Amino acid sequence: QVQLVESGGGLVQPGGSLRLSCAASGSIYSGNVMGWYRQAPGKQRELVATITSDGSTTQADSVKGRFTISRDKAKSTVYLQMNSLKPEDTAVYYCRFRWFGRASIYWGQGTQVTVSS
Repeated sequence: QVQLVESGGGLVQPGGSLRLSCAASGSIYSGNVMGWYRQAPGKQRELVATITSDGSTTQADSVKGRFTISRDKAKSTVYLQMNSLKPEDTAVYYCRFRWFGRASIYWGQGTQVTVSS
């Protein structure tokens, strides 16, 4: 199994920055994808960015140029660097892990990001 531990959420002013971290442990082997999703009040959970075990990334159009996803293999940690934050970025951010060949999906506990003056 896979365990995900998130950190880095909090309150930030518009235009500010935050860096979210998701530390993965357990059966981490090649052929997986990790990503960040977010869910704002009254909205469905949506994709923010993903990164595969070989480094391929995707980003939602709404965060391109502002958010960057990266992966630290030495620490089995995925990061989401969030710059130029907007109030519309306010949401609970969740880390997710899945293997390409399996149906099992693992989620982190979620971390609150609030962008407000």
